[in-house]
Amino acid sequence: MPVILDAIDRHILRVLQRDGRISNVELAREVGLSPSPCLRRVRLLEEAGVIDRYVAVLDPAKVGAGLTVFARVWFKTQDAEVTLRFAEAVRRFPEVMECYLTTGECDAVLRIVTADLHSYWRFQADHLTRIPSVLSVKTDVPMETLKRSYELPLR
Repeated sequence: MPVILDAIDRHILRVLQRDGRISNVELAREVGLSPSPCLRRVRLLEEAGVIDRYVAVLDPAKVGAGLTVFARVWFKTQDAEVTLRFAEAVRRFPEVMECYLTTGECDAVLRIVTADLHSYWRFQADHLTRIPSVLSVKTDVPMETLKRSYELPLR
């Protein structure tokens, strides 16, 4: 169930999404609070699970993960056990950044990062297509990233 956020909470969250390392004093100044009530609000947002965690966003190319692909996966059958086993398998692969079960043409869509096309091919051949529930995989390779954001739209 969504947490009820007021305008100040949303402002705090927008600032933290842009810069998770901002000091509490700077954050308080930006949102128009004194430091103590600002920190209290941040702690309440953390305790409520609105703020899940803080992370560093890396440049994939600079850490040897410059290729992003999207793999569309079809399952052999569509029962709960197949879905559960597939989920357990993909959670073990660090190359799989995101995995969504879908409706429509395919059963799942994965965002996968690797060093290059050859390493993706090896990952697909050695791991992805060897998951027992996988019938087939079709891969889309983006040519250019036009937008990448980690900020949720808060209104």
